[in-house]
Amino acid sequence: MDVEGGGGGGGGAPPRGRNSWGWQKGTLLLAYQSFGVVYGDLCISPVYVYKNTFSGKLRLHEEDEEILGVLSLVFWSLTLIPLLKYIILVLGADDNGEGGTFALYSLLCRNSKMGLLNNMRANHGSLSAYNKEEPCKESRNSMLIKAFFEKHYSLRVVLLLFVLMGTSMVIGDGVLTPTMSVLAAVSGLRIKFPELHENYTVLLACVILIGLFALQHYGTRRVGFLFAPILISWLTCIGGIGIYNIIKWNPSVIRALSPYYIYNFFRKAGKDGWSSLGGIVLCLTGAEAMFADLGHFSKLSLRLGFTIVVYPCLVLAYMGEAAYLSKHREDLQSSFYKALPDRVFWPVLFIATLATAVGSQAIISATFSIISQCRALGCFPRIKVVHTSSHVHGQIYIPEVNWVLMSLCLAVTIGFRDTEMIGNAYGLAVILVMCATTCLMFLVITTVWNRWVVWAAAFTVVFGSVELLYLSACLAKVPHGGWLPLLLSLTTLLVMSTWHYGTAMKQQHEVQNKVCLDHFLGLSSGIGLVRVPGVGFVYSSTTNGVPPMFAHFVTNFPAFHRVLIFVSLQTLAVPKVSPEERFLVGRIGSPANRLFRCIVRYGYKEGRWDHFNFENQLLMKVVEFLRHQDGSGGGGGDRMSAAASGEDEAMSVIPATSSSGGSNQHAFDAGTTTSSCEIDATAGGGGRRKVRFDNDGGGGGEEEEEAAEVKELMEEKEAGVSYMIGHTCVFAHESSSAVKKFAVNVVYGFLRRNSRRPAVVLGIPHTSLIEVGMAYRV
Repeated sequence: MDVEGGGGGGGGAPPRGRNSWGWQKGTLLLAYQSFGVVYGDLCISPVYVYKNTFSGKLRLHEEDEEILGVLSLVFWSLTLIPLLKYIILVLGADDNGEGGTFALYSLLCRNSKMGLLNNMRANHGSLSAYNKEEPCKESRNSMLIKAFFEKHYSLRVVLLLFVLMGTSMVIGDGVLTPTMSVLAAVSGLRIKFPELHENYTVLLACVILIGLFALQHYGTRRVGFLFAPILISWLTCIGGIGIYNIIKWNPSVIRALSPYYIYNFFRKAGKDGWSSLGGIVLCLTGAEAMFADLGHFSKLSLRLGFTIVVYPCLVLAYMGEAAYLSKHREDLQSSFYKALPDRVFWPVLFIATLATAVGSQAIISATFSIISQCRALGCFPRIKVVHTSSHVHGQIYIPEVNWVLMSLCLAVTIGFRDTEMIGNAYGLAVILVMCATTCLMFLVITTVWNRWVVWAAAFTVVFGSVELLYLSACLAKVPHGGWLPLLLSLTTLLVMSTWHYGTAMKQQHEVQNKVCLDHFLGLSSGIGLVRVPGVGFVYSSTTNGVPPMFAHFVTNFPAFHRVLIFVSLQTLAVPKVSPEERFLVGRIGSPANRLFRCIVRYGYKEGRWDHFNFENQLLMKVVEFLRHQDGSGGGGGDRMSAAASGEDEAMSVIPATSSSGGSNQHAFDAGTTTSSCEIDATAGGGGRRKVRFDNDGGGGGEEEEEAAEVKELMEEKEAGVSYMIGHTCVFAHESSSAVKKFAVNVVYGFLRRNSRRPAVVLGIPHTSLIEVGMAYRV
């Protein structure tokens, strides 16, 4: 299990070149695993949809027209939202295999200037993986929309807050889904034991929730294999029982597939029918998780699993329950378990209880994925991310988030106890996330896909109108439990927006106060600077100039290492960056300074590194840069000039010849003469790769000088390696408003003090660490 580092792999589609059977086998395997991770939330809904729908004033309407009207609403809602919107359309808006709210936002940021997140448009344009397609002619509507957002900064702020709000709602779902599913399942015990006190069902629900969250550290892959048979058994049960109930009680319920029954339902039930939409919307729970969990699987595997198995079984289950209700109207409040034949009651109850754990897994996995993306893009405090698979990178586990979710789930279960109030909260959270996705899809269709605005408007009107109808009914239930997701999402939104604002202010201050190279060298000569043996890595967010943190250190302690490498880690608005394009290496100033800069680029779905391997890779890239800079005019790769910054820098992409990972055994050997240098670095698959740079005397003085510089670098590495990083405190300026002072000094300060320290996230050895204290007034 790799901490803060992950394996390779992507969304599950095997690389080209494999035979057809291998590709099909991989897709079917992912489709099988997806049953244990993605669909559980959606598939457990039949347990409580009818109960919550008829819990209000609709219980006064118990005629066949109302029951068939509810069935028709459920059928068409399942067809329009999960099937047509998500499976067919929204999955096509993936960001190179990644899904979720932030994936849509990153697509917008890469194709326009709508983004506000740091490094959103920096340096990703040179990534070959995102420049494969021929640029298509941009439509007039697309240009107008982009120009409108670029002109109004406030709109870009609103767009970011809107994305963060949608993300916060998904995180809120991570609290409500396990609570609602587990409590609804164990309540079936009271069908056979009416005298059973609710305290016992609540206690049992809490035990199941604790067990569920305790399993998370095993990872999505193992949990998926463990849970998939449970959900397949559950779908088989509810589908088979649905067919049994249809045949036995009322085969004519098939008439409800006609939309006419929706019209007839609202005509007879009126306002009570509109109010019941807050219960019907629960049949859509988990639809957003299918998109958010895309990074764990592939589009084809999700489409196969849903259309062939999940969708038909759900439709049969809802039809069978409606057929039973049409003959047993007195069982409206417990129709699911009452509709079970006596001989299968206990097996189905047992499977239902297990299936609720599967249902909860979908949103828990989605919560982990989304928080990991937010953390990478600077919108969430630094937390520990554990990659649980060496094959599929998106499969992760976040311990802090896992235990916070568990605590909140237990608090809601014990506090609410009633599935009706939890259902009111649940429905509002679900529909708000869907509305956010619909609005973002309008921008994606027009500005990323460059389709006519008519198609985008049709998408928004068709799905948005349905979702707004559900939203209006859910908002009416805010006083009856609907306030909970609003409170959870607003709290999460406050954390995310404040962290992003504080981080942006800190980085902006560093950029504005960086020191130009000429001034720094002049300052160094004036204070009698001493160069000590060894290699120094200076971590900062600035990509040109000298970081203010380092200038502050040198002013107070005029000494630094003979070889100095400024390292900047960037998270781009792309899911992944190929190893061949990860490193940008350049020289700062003249060769005599022995100053280098290395920009390391990551995607928002990628973890970081095993630090020892990362250090070796950095030094190997610098050696390759020195080896090739004279022969190929700039580092052996694509050159990217930084002249705009006023520095004499030319960054070069140093291609990787092997993927990182595998064995952690490394060695550096400077050789026995001045003409050779050997570096061992890990190769993909666990082997070792030896890179040897030789000078056989045929290249003249330039190559001899270059070999000497490489040998000096290796000798300084043997002398010792140190790491310098800023320990920064950010405070609002005294003239700032009270709101800004509260956000920066109180909220951001609290989050910064309680998040993981940057050195811990980077895995820097404590004995080699130099932290420079800085205080910024922003």
